[in-house]
Amino acid sequence: MTTETSYNKTKIIATIGPATSDKETLRKLIAAGMDVVRINFSHGTHEQHLEVVTNVKQLNLELNRSISILGDLQGPKLRIGEVKKGTFLTEGHDLLVTTKECIGTSEKIYVNYPALPTDIQIGDPILIDDGNISIEVTEKIDAENFNTKIVYGGPISSNKGFNLPNTDISLPCLTPKDITDLEFAITHYFDWIGLSFVRKGQDVTDLRKRITDLNGTARIIAKIEKPQAIRYIKSIVKKSDAIMVARGDLGVEMPLEQVPMLQKKIVERCINFSKPVIIATQMMESMISNARPTRAEASDVANAVMDGADAVMLSAETSVGKYPIEAVQAVQKIVKSTEDGWDIYHKGKKPSKSSPTFLSDQICYAAVQISEQINASAIVSLTQSGYTAFKIASYRPKCNIFIFTSNKYIFRLLNLVWNVRVFYYDRLESTDQTITDVLDILKKERMIKKGELVIHTASMPILSKSRTNALKITQVD
Repeated sequence: MTTETSYNKTKIIATIGPATSDKETLRKLIAAGMDVVRINFSHGTHEQHLEVVTNVKQLNLELNRSISILGDLQGPKLRIGEVKKGTFLTEGHDLLVTTKECIGTSEKIYVNYPALPTDIQIGDPILIDDGNISIEVTEKIDAENFNTKIVYGGPISSNKGFNLPNTDISLPCLTPKDITDLEFAITHYFDWIGLSFVRKGQDVTDLRKRITDLNGTARIIAKIEKPQAIRYIKSIVKKSDAIMVARGDLGVEMPLEQVPMLQKKIVERCINFSKPVIIATQMMESMISNARPTRAEASDVANAVMDGADAVMLSAETSVGKYPIEAVQAVQKIVKSTEDGWDIYHKGKKPSKSSPTFLSDQICYAAVQISEQINASAIVSLTQSGYTAFKIASYRPKCNIFIFTSNKYIFRLLNLVWNVRVFYYDRLESTDQTITDVLDILKKERMIKKGELVIHTASMPILSKSRTNALKITQVD
């Protein structure tokens, strides 16, 4: 399989911040290989985010691209309060935790979660500052206070986050701030919404209802970063549109040695359910301040590609880092090298005969199998819902996937999906005419060339826009 133009199959998500929000830097990020921009609602104002959204939409038009927009909700952020400068927590000493606002000392700290004294149990650990400090609950006092023992001490400063790995917190996934941010994202037609601190499938259902009530079309990415999410992973994957393995908080709340295996298992489950999966956090952490990644970081990105992830994500590296363009370029090179040198293809399970979509699923599966047997250069499909794109991609064909759609709401959305490139097409006259049209478009874009074999999947008759029920092989004229 050879084509005039080739792309990496694994997508790159870049978080946008002060270092990258202007239009020309965004243009450079796109040239470097960025497929999705992530707007992190934990930082910045709606005015700043709108500038990014406007710039991305303008660049999509100028460059004839379909860069996707992901809005990442902050979720219930648990933090300690202000702490007296120079405070040090000594291992073995007692520490009072209170929900009554005060200046923290080595003997007492304030937390911003009023229900914590009710939710915690004796023996529960509380990890502060990404686990650098660990305390354990020893005594419940009243509705505002409880005692702890300092397990791992050290210097502590104001407003550090804390994690509750063994505690089932009663806070809802969506805070008032999240609801306001969601309304902003829906108003400006974000493609994806990241839901933080998901604990069960119902959290996804609740968010979906809010999106529907707002007449939104955004799809949901459930972020896996809590032990409870691992416990209910099957339900969460089933109810979500995509999954993010958010290894930052997950690596704090769970034993660190389990995270690599969990990553692989979650990726495999998502592929089997035809759900896109993102690997995130600390992928190129050293490039926040260095122009080159470490060898370990290069291996981390490569392993995500070999696992079969749809996308890898950069956070501070591109939002506030000194070398955002270089970070994306480095990821792009690692992804390309891994895809060229490792068998990452033909994954996913064969369609189940009990599935209500078995016939269309089987067509998608057959297209991927045949593409390998005849060395096809591409699989080309039309879709209105995006379902066919998700399904074909989940089988991980070695050839390119080109998707044509007239549905403007999925045009950018699909840019997150592994190996998928999207084109706008709204001329539906006949199957033969459509096949001729899409081949002409792909030849003009130098995606295919004369003599190559292309596999088409479609619904026939094409004007019915029903589920995929046909497969055709064409040799490019």
